[in-house]
Amino acid sequence: MRLLGRRLSRALLWPVCVGFAIGSGSARAASRDYLRRVLGRPARASDVLRHFTTFATTVLDRVYFLNDEAARFDITIHGEAVVTDILARGPAGAGGGCLLLGAHHGSFEVLRLVGRNQPDLRVSLAMYEETGRHIGAALNAINPHLTPHLIGLGTPGAMIEMRDCLEQGGFVGMLADRTLPRDTARRFDFLGAPAAFPTGPARLAALLKPPVVLMVGIYRGGNRYEIFFELLAEAGTRPADTDDLIARYAARLEHYCRYAPYNWFNFFDFWA
Repeated sequence: MRLLGRRLSRALLWPVCVGFAIGSGSARAASRDYLRRVLGRPARASDVLRHFTTFATTVLDRVYFLNDEAARFDITIHGEAVVTDILARGPAGAGGGCLLLGAHHGSFEVLRLVGRNQPDLRVSLAMYEETGRHIGAALNAINPHLTPHLIGLGTPGAMIEMRDCLEQGGFVGMLADRTLPRDTARRFDFLGAPAAFPTGPARLAALLKPPVVLMVGIYRGGNRYEIFFELLAEAGTRPADTDDLIARYAARLEHYCRYAPYNWFNFFDFWA
Protein backbone atom coordinates (compact mmCIF):
# COMPACT_ATOMS: atom_id res chain seq x y z
CA MET A 1 0.00 0.00 0.00
CA ARG A 2 2.68 2.49 0.96
CA LEU A 3 4.69 1.60 -2.14
CA LEU A 4 1.85 1.57 -4.68
CA GLY A 5 -0.35 4.30 -3.25
CA ARG A 6 -3.99 4.30 -2.26
CA ARG A 7 -5.56 4.47 -5.73
CA LEU A 8 -3.77 1.38 -7.09
CA SER A 9 -4.16 -0.45 -3.79
CA ARG A 10 -7.92 0.15 -3.91
CA ALA A 11 -8.02 -1.24 -7.47
CA LEU A 12 -6.38 -4.42 -6.19
CA LEU A 13 -9.20 -4.84 -3.69
CA TRP A 14 -11.75 -5.65 -6.40
CA PRO A 15 -10.51 -9.14 -7.37
CA VAL A 16 -10.02 -9.95 -3.69
CA CYS A 17 -13.61 -8.93 -2.89
CA VAL A 18 -15.02 -10.79 -5.91
CA GLY A 19 -13.23 -13.94 -4.77
CA PHE A 20 -14.50 -13.47 -1.24
CA ALA A 21 -18.07 -12.86 -2.42
CA ILE A 22 -17.95 -16.06 -4.48
CA GLY A 23 -16.10 -18.23 -1.98
CA SER A 24 -17.67 -17.27 1.34
CA GLY A 25 -21.27 -18.39 1.20
CA SER A 26 -22.09 -17.54 4.81
CA ALA A 27 -20.77 -13.98 4.56
CA ARG A 28 -22.55 -13.51 1.22
CA ALA A 29 -25.84 -14.74 2.72
CA ALA A 30 -25.42 -12.46 5.75
CA SER A 31 -24.74 -9.50 3.48
CA ARG A 32 -27.84 -10.21 1.39
CA ASP A 33 -30.02 -10.56 4.48
CA TYR A 34 -28.79 -7.30 6.01
CA LEU A 35 -29.01 -5.37 2.73
CA ARG A 36 -32.56 -6.64 2.14
CA ARG A 37 -33.55 -5.28 5.55
CA VAL A 38 -31.83 -1.91 5.26
CA LEU A 39 -32.56 -1.22 1.57
CA GLY A 40 -36.14 -2.47 1.66
CA ARG A 41 -35.67 -4.62 -1.46
CA PRO A 42 -33.85 -7.82 -2.48
CA ALA A 43 -30.08 -7.30 -2.62
CA ARG A 44 -28.41 -7.62 -6.02
CA ALA A 45 -24.98 -9.14 -6.61
CA SER A 46 -23.65 -5.62 -7.20
CA ASP A 47 -24.96 -4.56 -3.79
CA VAL A 48 -23.14 -7.42 -2.08
CA LEU A 49 -19.91 -6.62 -3.93
CA ARG A 50 -20.22 -2.95 -2.98
CA HIS A 51 -20.77 -4.02 0.62
CA PHE A 52 -17.55 -6.08 0.63
CA THR A 53 -15.47 -3.43 -1.12
CA THR A 54 -16.64 -0.72 1.30
CA PHE A 55 -15.43 -2.91 4.17
CA ALA A 56 -12.14 -3.65 2.41
CA THR A 57 -11.53 0.04 1.72
CA THR A 58 -11.97 1.01 5.37
CA VAL A 59 -9.55 -1.76 6.38
CA LEU A 60 -7.03 -0.46 3.85
CA ASP A 61 -7.44 3.10 5.11
CA ARG A 62 -6.59 2.03 8.65
CA VAL A 63 -2.95 1.86 7.58
CA TYR A 64 -3.02 5.54 6.64
CA PHE A 65 -4.86 6.53 9.82
CA LEU A 66 -2.31 4.63 11.90
CA ASN A 67 0.53 6.41 10.10
CA ASP A 68 -1.03 9.79 10.84
CA GLU A 69 -1.60 10.54 7.14
CA ALA A 70 -4.75 12.63 7.58
CA ALA A 71 -3.91 14.85 4.61
CA ARG A 72 -5.06 12.06 2.28
CA PHE A 73 -8.66 12.38 3.44
CA ASP A 74 -11.55 14.83 3.38
CA ILE A 75 -13.10 14.57 6.86
CA THR A 76 -16.33 16.17 8.06
CA ILE A 77 -16.98 16.06 11.81
CA HIS A 78 -20.49 16.42 13.25
CA GLY A 79 -21.06 16.91 16.97
CA GLU A 80 -17.45 17.66 17.88
CA ALA A 81 -18.77 19.97 20.59
CA VAL A 82 -19.93 16.84 22.46
CA VAL A 83 -16.26 15.84 22.82
CA THR A 84 -14.94 19.31 23.58
CA ASP A 85 -17.58 19.89 26.27
CA ILE A 86 -16.62 16.68 28.06
CA LEU A 87 -12.89 17.42 27.75
CA ALA A 88 -13.48 20.89 29.19
CA ARG A 89 -14.91 19.37 32.36
CA GLY A 90 -11.53 17.88 33.25
CA PRO A 91 -11.00 14.69 35.31
CA ALA A 92 -13.93 12.54 36.35
CA GLY A 93 -14.17 14.20 39.76
CA ALA A 94 -15.12 17.36 37.89
CA GLY A 95 -17.36 15.54 35.41
CA GLY A 96 -14.74 14.55 32.78
CA GLY A 97 -14.00 11.19 31.23
CA CYS A 98 -16.28 9.38 28.80
CA LEU A 99 -17.39 5.92 27.66
CA LEU A 100 -17.19 6.08 23.86
CA LEU A 101 -19.36 3.47 22.15
CA GLY A 102 -18.70 2.50 18.55
CA ALA A 103 -19.90 -0.30 16.30
CA HIS A 104 -18.77 -2.52 13.46
CA HIS A 105 -20.12 0.19 11.20
CA GLY A 106 -17.69 2.40 9.32
CA SER A 107 -14.23 2.99 10.77
CA PHE A 108 -13.53 3.40 14.47
CA GLU A 109 -9.87 4.19 13.65
CA VAL A 110 -10.89 7.47 12.00
CA LEU A 111 -11.22 8.74 15.57
CA ARG A 112 -7.47 9.35 15.39
CA LEU A 113 -8.11 12.25 13.03
CA VAL A 114 -10.28 13.89 15.67
CA GLY A 115 -7.38 13.58 18.06
CA ARG A 116 -5.37 15.91 15.84
CA ASN A 117 -7.88 18.68 16.63
CA GLN A 118 -8.16 17.65 20.28
CA PRO A 119 -4.61 17.15 21.63
CA ASP A 120 -5.96 16.49 25.13
CA LEU A 121 -8.08 13.57 23.89
CA ARG A 122 -6.70 10.28 25.27
CA VAL A 123 -8.52 7.12 24.20
CA SER A 124 -8.05 3.61 25.58
CA LEU A 125 -9.69 0.75 23.69
CA ALA A 126 -11.39 -1.95 25.76
CA MET A 127 -11.65 -5.38 24.13
CA TYR A 128 -11.33 -9.03 25.05
CA GLU A 129 -7.78 -10.18 25.70
CA GLU A 130 -7.27 -12.45 22.69
CA THR A 131 -8.71 -9.89 20.28
CA GLY A 132 -6.72 -7.12 21.94
CA ARG A 133 -3.48 -9.08 21.66
CA HIS A 134 -3.96 -9.72 17.93
CA ILE A 135 -5.00 -6.14 17.18
CA GLY A 136 -2.23 -4.71 19.34
CA ALA A 137 0.39 -6.74 17.47
CA ALA A 138 -0.97 -5.62 14.10
CA LEU A 139 -1.14 -1.95 15.09
CA ASN A 140 2.32 -2.06 16.60
CA ALA A 141 3.70 -3.50 13.36
CA ILE A 142 2.20 -0.60 11.39
CA ASN A 143 3.28 2.21 13.70
CA PRO A 144 4.45 1.48 17.25
CA HIS A 145 4.39 5.21 18.12
CA LEU A 146 0.65 5.52 17.50
CA THR A 147 -0.52 2.23 19.02
CA PRO A 148 -3.44 2.96 21.40
CA HIS A 149 -3.58 1.80 24.97
CA LEU A 150 -5.55 -1.47 25.04
CA ILE A 151 -7.53 -2.65 28.07
CA GLY A 152 -8.12 -6.40 28.13
CA LEU A 153 -11.74 -7.10 29.10
CA GLY A 154 -12.15 -10.16 31.25
CA THR A 155 -8.81 -9.62 33.01
CA PRO A 156 -8.65 -8.95 36.77
CA GLY A 157 -7.41 -5.39 36.40
CA ALA A 158 -9.66 -4.28 33.53
CA MET A 159 -12.20 -2.46 35.67
CA ILE A 160 -9.48 -0.64 37.59
CA GLU A 161 -7.78 0.42 34.35
CA MET A 162 -11.03 1.78 32.95
CA ARG A 163 -11.86 3.60 36.17
CA ASP A 164 -8.37 5.15 36.29
CA CYS A 165 -8.59 6.24 32.66
CA LEU A 166 -11.96 7.90 33.24
CA GLU A 167 -10.86 9.57 36.46
CA GLN A 168 -7.95 11.14 34.57
CA GLY A 169 -10.37 12.61 32.02
CA GLY A 170 -9.68 9.98 29.35
CA PHE A 171 -12.10 8.24 27.00
CA VAL A 172 -12.65 4.47 27.04
CA GLY A 173 -13.74 3.19 23.63
CA MET A 174 -15.71 -0.01 23.03
CA LEU A 175 -17.52 -1.63 20.11
CA ALA A 176 -20.99 -2.31 21.51
CA ASP A 177 -22.83 -4.17 18.75
CA ARG A 178 -21.39 -7.66 19.05
CA THR A 179 -22.04 -10.08 21.93
CA LEU A 180 -18.95 -12.02 22.95
CA PRO A 181 -18.83 -15.36 24.81
CA ARG A 182 -18.42 -13.90 28.29
CA ASP A 183 -21.16 -11.30 27.95
CA THR A 184 -24.93 -11.55 28.20
CA ALA A 185 -27.32 -10.16 25.60
CA ARG A 186 -30.73 -8.57 25.38
CA ARG A 187 -32.83 -8.46 22.23
CA PHE A 188 -34.01 -5.13 20.83
CA ASP A 189 -35.77 -4.22 17.62
CA PHE A 190 -33.25 -3.51 14.87
CA LEU A 191 -34.12 -3.04 11.21
CA GLY A 192 -37.52 -4.62 11.68
CA ALA A 193 -36.68 -7.67 13.80
CA PRO A 194 -35.25 -8.45 17.26
CA ALA A 195 -31.45 -8.68 17.39
CA ALA A 196 -29.09 -9.44 20.27
CA PHE A 197 -27.05 -6.59 21.77
CA PRO A 198 -24.52 -7.02 24.58
CA THR A 199 -25.36 -5.69 28.03
CA GLY A 200 -21.73 -5.26 29.11
CA PRO A 201 -21.21 -1.67 27.90
CA ALA A 202 -24.41 -0.44 29.59
CA ARG A 203 -23.52 -2.25 32.81
CA LEU A 204 -20.09 -0.59 32.74
CA ALA A 205 -21.78 2.78 32.32
CA ALA A 206 -23.98 2.08 35.34
CA LEU A 207 -20.99 0.98 37.43
CA LEU A 208 -18.46 3.68 36.47
CA LYS A 209 -21.07 6.41 35.72
CA PRO A 210 -19.30 8.42 33.00
CA PRO A 211 -21.18 10.18 30.20
CA VAL A 212 -21.80 7.82 27.27
CA VAL A 213 -21.15 9.00 23.70
CA LEU A 214 -21.88 7.25 20.41
CA MET A 215 -19.12 7.62 17.81
CA VAL A 216 -19.63 6.61 14.16
CA GLY A 217 -16.99 7.10 11.45
CA ILE A 218 -18.65 6.61 8.05
CA TYR A 219 -16.88 6.04 4.73
CA ARG A 220 -18.62 8.10 2.03
CA GLY A 221 -16.65 7.06 -1.05
CA GLY A 222 -13.45 8.33 -2.62
CA ASN A 223 -11.35 9.83 0.16
CA ARG A 224 -14.33 11.17 2.16
CA TYR A 225 -15.33 10.26 5.72
CA GLU A 226 -17.93 11.66 8.08
CA ILE A 227 -17.57 11.40 11.86
CA PHE A 228 -20.59 11.71 14.13
CA PHE A 229 -20.63 12.15 17.91
CA GLU A 230 -23.89 11.90 19.87
CA LEU A 231 -24.44 12.03 23.61
CA LEU A 232 -26.37 8.89 24.57
CA ALA A 233 -26.41 9.42 28.35
CA GLU A 234 -25.18 12.00 30.80
CA ALA A 235 -22.94 10.96 33.68
CA GLY A 236 -24.65 8.92 36.37
CA THR A 237 -26.36 6.07 34.51
CA ARG A 238 -28.25 3.88 37.00
CA PRO A 239 -28.61 0.09 36.76
CA ALA A 240 -32.33 0.58 36.09
CA ASP A 241 -31.47 2.67 33.02
CA THR A 242 -29.33 0.07 31.22
CA ASP A 243 -32.11 -1.27 28.97
CA ASP A 244 -33.00 2.26 27.90
CA LEU A 245 -29.35 2.96 27.09
CA ILE A 246 -29.00 -0.19 24.94
CA ALA A 247 -32.29 0.54 23.18
CA ARG A 248 -31.14 4.11 22.43
CA TYR A 249 -27.83 2.81 21.09
CA ALA A 250 -29.61 0.26 18.86
CA ALA A 251 -32.00 2.91 17.54
CA ARG A 252 -29.21 5.33 16.64
CA LEU A 253 -27.15 2.53 15.06
CA GLU A 254 -30.18 1.69 12.92
CA HIS A 255 -30.36 5.35 11.89
CA TYR A 256 -26.75 5.31 10.70
CA CYS A 257 -27.22 1.98 8.93
CA ARG A 258 -30.01 3.56 6.89
CA TYR A 259 -27.90 6.68 6.34
CA ALA A 260 -24.86 4.68 5.10
CA PRO A 261 -26.05 1.10 4.50
CA TYR A 262 -22.86 -0.32 2.98
CA ASN A 263 -20.82 0.60 6.07
CA TRP A 264 -22.26 -2.32 8.13
CA PHE A 265 -19.45 -4.82 8.82
CA ASN A 266 -21.06 -7.70 10.75
CA PHE A 267 -20.86 -10.46 8.14
CA PHE A 268 -22.86 -13.08 10.03
CA ASP A 269 -26.52 -13.64 10.87
CA PHE A 270 -27.01 -10.72 13.25
CA TRP A 271 -30.65 -11.68 13.90
CA ALA A 272 -30.01 -15.34 14.80
